[in-house]
Order: sequence, then structure tokens, then C-alpha cells
Amino acid sequence: MVGMLLWKSSQAGKKQKYAAVRERSILHMRFLCAEVLRGPRTPEAILRRRVLAAGKRLRKQGVVQVVLPEDFPCREQLEKCGLRPVPTLALRRRLAADWVRLDLGRRGLSPAGAKVAVCAAQMTGELVRTVTELALRHRYVLLDLPYGGEDLCRQLRKEYGVSLLLSPAKEQVESAEALVLFDARPDLACRNPVVLPLYDESAPLPALALPPVLEEALPEGADRGQLLAALQEAGVLKRGQISLETEKAAP
Repeated sequence: MVGMLLWKSSQAGKKQKYAAVRERSILHMRFLCAEVLRGPRTPEAILRRRVLAAGKRLRKQGVVQVVLPEDFPCREQLEKCGLRPVPTLALRRRLAADWVRLDLGRRGLSPAGAKVAVCAAQMTGELVRTVTELALRHRYVLLDLPYGGEDLCRQLRKEYGVSLLLSPAKEQVESAEALVLFDARPDLACRNPVVLPLYDESAPLPALALPPVLEEALPEGADRGQLLAALQEAGVLKRGQISLETEKAAP
């Protein structure tokens, strides 16, 4: 079971547990939720102790991954318990094609005519899906991949009539309007107008939206990317239900 940690506001005159743990259902997915009491004047040292106690209780019940509150300051305490945040890499890669189009548009660049360079260390299903979506939306897609690119190129040409530019020169990659990185590339300057480091959990996600009926079921205060990633991984959220909010997208 995936865990969740949320802050709980203290209420004057009411006795409350410092770290209550209970099951919680979100869109029919079960989470083991720890609610940690935090008031406006709770000392940081006390807060860390409460988080550590909650983390130990979650870990004791078999939790390994946990959805954290937004801007969570006590990650070290959870690491001591053997807990780690729910990864968002699969979510980032699932959104990559929409993300490229959104950021190109926000920078006043024509998505259809833009050159999009994709760099990866190996062929994966996520890479195939992303490159396919990009090739159907953009006139020029450059693929920098050690092996397997030829087969993907033939497949796209046969099925969709689109082509890729394989093994582009470094100068071509660096001059593309958008650069999509599945793995770190320290040899590249990464000064492209749009750069998506899909391997980097710390990079900010764009603002994400769900249909209103689903949005209402989400708890307040949870890290949005981690929560949606957990729901997506469990199959609760289907393809197309997560969209990017144009006005609120991260720069």
C-alpha cells in the first residue's frame, strides 16, 4: 500500500493525536495516511520528531513509498525510516509531448514547425510513446539514441508516414527549439528555449488538472505530482484524464 503524509491543524481546546494513522480511500485507491499535527508555532525540532514517529508507523505497516505534503521540509526523517517519495518520472514522461507543445506556445514558438530533439541512453516503451507523439505533432524530430533508432524510424514511417532525423550532430541538438532529455547529458549546453529534463525529480512540473468530478476527491495539501503519479501508476487515472493548465504552467 502507498502511504500519505498530511499536515493536520491543531484545534484550541481539543485533545488530538500528534501523528494519527488511518486508511483513506482516494478515487477508490487505498492509502495509509498519517496526519501529523502542526500548528503555526510548532517548533521545528518537535515537528521533526512527530514526522519521524509517523514515518516509523507507516514503515512498520509495510509502506515504502509515500505521498508527501507540498514543500515538505522533513525528508531526512522519512529516509531514516526507509520511506521515499512516490516517484514522478513516469508521470513526467507520459506528459512530455503535451508539455513540449505547451512550453513552445508560451514562448511564442510555432509548435508545428519547431525542431524537437530527444536524447536517451536506451530504448524504452516510454521513449517510443513520447517520440511517436512528438513525430505526429512536429515537423522535425531529432532522435539521439545509441541503438534501436532505425527500427523505430521504420515503424513510424510505415504506420504514420512520418520520419525522424537519427543520430543528429551535437550542434543540431543544441539548436533545436525544444530538448527532451530522458537521461542527463552533461556534454550539452542545454540552452534551448525549451528543455525538459525528464530524469530529474526535482525539476518543477507544470500545473496539472483533472476533470472537476475527480478534482473534488483529492485531499488538500498533498504534493500534486506525487499524488497523481501514484493514482496513474495504480491505473486509477486513465490516459487523457490528466491535462496541463495553460495559464498556470511552470516557466
